[in-house]
Amino acid sequence: MINPFFKNHGPILLSKIISTLNLDIDKINKNQKVNDIKDLYTSEINDITFLHSKKYKDLAKNTKASFCITTNNLKNELSKNCTPLIVKNVLLSTSKITSIFYPQAIDDHFDDSCINIIDTKFNDNVKFGENVIIGDNVDIGINCKIGHNTIIEKNVSIGNECSIGSNTIIRNTIIKNNVKVLDNCIIGKHGFGFFPIKDNNIRYPHIGIVLIEDNCEIGCGATIDRGSMSNTVIGKNTYLDNQIHIAHNVKIGENTIIAGQVGIAGSTVIGKNVKIGGQAGISGHLNIGNNVEIAGGSGVIRDIPDNTKVMGYPAKNIREFLRDNK
Repeated sequence: MINPFFKNHGPILLSKIISTLNLDIDKINKNQKVNDIKDLYTSEINDITFLHSKKYKDLAKNTKASFCITTNNLKNELSKNCTPLIVKNVLLSTSKITSIFYPQAIDDHFDDSCINIIDTKFNDNVKFGENVIIGDNVDIGINCKIGHNTIIEKNVSIGNECSIGSNTIIRNTIIKNNVKVLDNCIIGKHGFGFFPIKDNNIRYPHIGIVLIEDNCEIGCGATIDRGSMSNTVIGKNTYLDNQIHIAHNVKIGENTIIAGQVGIAGSTVIGKNVKIGGQAGISGHLNIGNNVEIAGGSGVIRDIPDNTKVMGYPAKNIREFLRDNK
């Protein structure tokens, strides 16, 4: 399970999954039990996964999942041991099945389990300001500080020597040691994931967490969304400036520095030792290599290989940009 906080309601009978997707399949054992829903990479035998783009065909060829929600055009990209479940809308169908396994992961209402920190076990070993409240299933290490009017909602683990600023809300998050989260941050809420269907917007569950590794600093006003089908990860010794948005499933490597007002769209992977200038925008589902430098104000819409410097929109090698803009 990628999220230790949400309860998996599996195993689920395959017959229920087939019924939910309105499929008519005969040559299959409908009494088989499906343990979990995961992405292509982390799926195991007796899990169900999904494939909606050829961009992930290499992962699809090697997935261990027993079943995959996909389209007729993509079914041949799957491993031999993975049975395709053919649908018209892969992501909408995946959302329906995820809701069966993790019904608590759909909504993000305020946490009504929270109580004043004075009335918790942390009263004596955490230094805190006024109006700090704590939810269920929270763990806080030694020598931590929490600022005024901050809410540590349910399902949070904070390591040792951490500092959490004022007016911050955290939930569904694991924070390792020596991490600084500055004022006015929102960490661990669900991401911007929904499907426009006729006159409705159908939100899909976010079953991942936010994981912030050791020695990171999260600047004021940052928003870090928890993962949908995998975790959002901030690698160790990474520093985020103010007013940054990290969307669901983003992975940021260690020793990365990101300046203010940068936005990184969902499921993009940022390598190690990356530097991103202020107000840059990075599209979703991209791979940004190690030791990459992205100039401020750039718009990144394609993968960037290791050891590259880019700028402009669309972002291109910095030498090309300077040559084309003399």
